[in-house]
Amino acid sequence: MTILPMTRRAVSALALAAMTASIGLPTLAQTPPGVLVVGQIAEPKSLDPAAVTAANDFRILLNVYDGLARYKAGTLEPEPALAESWDISDDGTVYTFHLRSGVKFHDGSDFNAEAVKFNFDRMLDENHPYHDTGPFPLSFFFSSVEEVTVIDDLTVEFKLSEPYAPFMANIAYATGLIVSPAAVEQYGKDFGRHPSGTGPFKFVEWRSNEAVVVEKNPDYWDGAPPLEAVIFRPITDANTRTAEMLSGGIDVMVEVPPDALSEFENDRYKLLEAAGPHVWFLILNAKEGPFADVRVRQAANYAINKQAIVDNVLEGTAEVAAGPTPPAFGWAYNSDLDPYPYDPEKAKALIAEAGAEGAELTFYVTEGGSGMLDPVPMGTAIQADLEAVGLDVKIETYEWNTFLGEVNPGLEGKADMAEMAWMTQDPDTLPFLALRTAAWPEQGGFNSGYYSNPKVDELLEKARVSTSQDERAALYKEMQAIVQEEAPWVFVANWKQNAVTSANVENLQLEPSFFLILRDVAKN
Repeated sequence: MTILPMTRRAVSALALAAMTASIGLPTLAQTPPGVLVVGQIAEPKSLDPAAVTAANDFRILLNVYDGLARYKAGTLEPEPALAESWDISDDGTVYTFHLRSGVKFHDGSDFNAEAVKFNFDRMLDENHPYHDTGPFPLSFFFSSVEEVTVIDDLTVEFKLSEPYAPFMANIAYATGLIVSPAAVEQYGKDFGRHPSGTGPFKFVEWRSNEAVVVEKNPDYWDGAPPLEAVIFRPITDANTRTAEMLSGGIDVMVEVPPDALSEFENDRYKLLEAAGPHVWFLILNAKEGPFADVRVRQAANYAINKQAIVDNVLEGTAEVAAGPTPPAFGWAYNSDLDPYPYDPEKAKALIAEAGAEGAELTFYVTEGGSGMLDPVPMGTAIQADLEAVGLDVKIETYEWNTFLGEVNPGLEGKADMAEMAWMTQDPDTLPFLALRTAAWPEQGGFNSGYYSNPKVDELLEKARVSTSQDERAALYKEMQAIVQEEAPWVFVANWKQNAVTSANVENLQLEPSFFLILRDVAKN
């Protein structure tokens, strides 16, 4: 089918048609030709890539923006994007990027070395005139950057304070996406509602709690995409998302509920599955309350029947987690560690030893969110297991962005435990941002349970500056053993990601980054 180029007004009209066509869920509603409708798990928080942390948001942003590098398809290996190449100094502290010429942002302004410097200075320099367009929660990724220098229009140099092994992996991550300085200057703190990048799709509109609409960038440096437009619809309820997929109201559904998978095992759909670096866990408040005692944290790990959750709630779409590092990071994963066995009697003994029988616990549960799988049934199963060993658990449930607003600032004074999931691109990322003492929330990190161990801090600091993968692996494996023993989290599951598409969607591939890359996707 030949699709004629669409005006922005036409794209908006088709977006409205796609959003209203499935009201009442008629049988086999039709989404517009040339327009891909994606059922997202939640409303995005912002369309500023430096200001968000969730894979749900990144699935949109990776199609609107580019970084200096991107992940090669099917891998977590950086390849050239807005930078055609780069050089690394012998001591690992200077990275020189050679930029692609002739690239423009969607607003018509030029991409160049000054734009790159603007992006990183905005995140890292508190005196930058647009630093107040943050906060930038993952600027940690670039904390080793001392200075960004424009060599010429198409050459930019990053000077690091010390060697930093994950630097290129972080450059290729969503936090490294390059935004238009002109758009930031125009919109200021509202830039996240008016995004402008260099990617394969250009922003059209964001209708709150309805859709984010993007259209084809015909001048994309890597070739115009086959699709005319993409509509990202937030459908928080998994059952509603499933019904929309079955009715034809959406073309792509991410994070398919395990109990719905069998409904798509026919020639009307394509089921996609892929392994990736994911860990689903419970943050435990190690600063105050019952979980300040390591024995009670260990008891929680013994009390929860994780295999039953994987088998019965997740229906085999995940594996029981043994620690804080996903097994997808094979070189850095400590395969000597076994998951905590399900042992409620041992859990009861530890709770009694700690004098915590009958302790009252507040448990934050989310309705949905990035990588959260089936969080409400999982939370209910966890509550039942903990109550079976003598703990009194009260669940408080929140919408995803509200949930993050409660959990990320820390659990102190509010809750004893909270669900969480991370998808990461390097074995450094999750422990560095969520297990170090210096990553407590008041210092800008995500260690919302306030875990602290100087040895873990030391191991993580050494690993991120080592230029030897073997040395890094040994340090990460030692860290995993300590963290598993001290149990700042309940280690629950490692997910095998999935998605479903209608049969006429072609070239969609699930990536280990958990990003949704649509530049080569077609709908026939």
